[in-house]
Amino acid sequence: MVSAFIDHRLDGVIQVISIINRNSLQPLYCVYCSAKQVCKTVYTDVQIHSDHFGYPYGASDVICKGEHMQHATHVLITTNEKGSGDLKMEYLPIKNNAVQETFKFNFTVCISSLFGGYNNVLQFAQTMEMYKLLGVQHVVIYNTSCGPDLEKLLKHYETEGMLEIVSWPIDKFLNPSRGWDIRLHKGDIQYYGQLVTLNECIYRHMYQSKYVLLNDIDEIIMPYKHASLPPLMEDLQSAHPNIGVFLIENHIFPKTQFEESGKFKRAEWKNIPGVNIMEHIYREPPQKNVYNPTKMIVNPRKVQQTSVHSTLKDLGGSFHVPFDVCRIVHVRVPLQGHLTKEQLFVDRRLWDFEQKLIQNIDQTLKLSGFL
Repeated sequence: MVSAFIDHRLDGVIQVISIINRNSLQPLYCVYCSAKQVCKTVYTDVQIHSDHFGYPYGASDVICKGEHMQHATHVLITTNEKGSGDLKMEYLPIKNNAVQETFKFNFTVCISSLFGGYNNVLQFAQTMEMYKLLGVQHVVIYNTSCGPDLEKLLKHYETEGMLEIVSWPIDKFLNPSRGWDIRLHKGDIQYYGQLVTLNECIYRHMYQSKYVLLNDIDEIIMPYKHASLPPLMEDLQSAHPNIGVFLIENHIFPKTQFEESGKFKRAEWKNIPGVNIMEHIYREPPQKNVYNPTKMIVNPRKVQQTSVHSTLKDLGGSFHVPFDVCRIVHVRVPLQGHLTKEQLFVDRRLWDFEQKLIQNIDQTLKLSGFL
């Protein structure tokens, strides 16, 4: 069991986001209790997500249907048909008890599975400050482990109020894979449970955020024809009023290719660990006949299950946003390492924000003790 929510779109059932071994399924029962400690036990409907990348453990929804669920405050999933009314056991609190029409945030970014001593401080600070300028108010990170410098920066953003850190100690329970290809990265579950955290983040923000962005820590969903995300989504939503899933193309900016003027090779950032994304303006061309993965901006109230690059179950369908309208700025190791600088596209979109962006990055690095 990971977390539990009322799903008002499915007649108010209790949905428990879970991690289940697909190879050893057994009947599960749901014990749900009210504030008055009145508990009922019902049989469950277990829905294992179709995307699991071949790993034995996968993201799953355990659905509980019964009477008076709207009064339930806690839930337990058990193999015991008789259930248990013992509230000392590990019950989950039930969230999303009421439908909300207004939201605390307009835009929330969900970043799954921070692990392995990741310590890319400079790129993370630059990405967070860029997202602020684009209109994001809230970022959520599922943290298994990170490097000491990044931890210091995370604490700064948490104190500031923009960042929510969800502890994700999946390595204490399973042997998580460090990748998505089971042939290359052995383990119990794909990429530190990435699919579980993405689904959890959507349900967590069902009634907290108008839109949720699902992307990695080194990716920026960047509008190219709008100054920020609010006017982008206003135009996209008015053109496609029933759509709840907007697919954004990923584009690689190799961190091995540097712009030649050196205007952003700043002495102040010399000793900050990590990649300086301002120096990487060269973009790889799309490869013919090669799938270009997308990430997403979603209306969480229209998503039931998601994978990494597209949803598995949604209400209203999806729209592939043209790459000249919005695309992902993804500064990382090259995918097409054989290409010379002359074969790459020059893309200076980040520089449009340089004055305010650099000022805000410096301020953050000072406040968090790096400058």
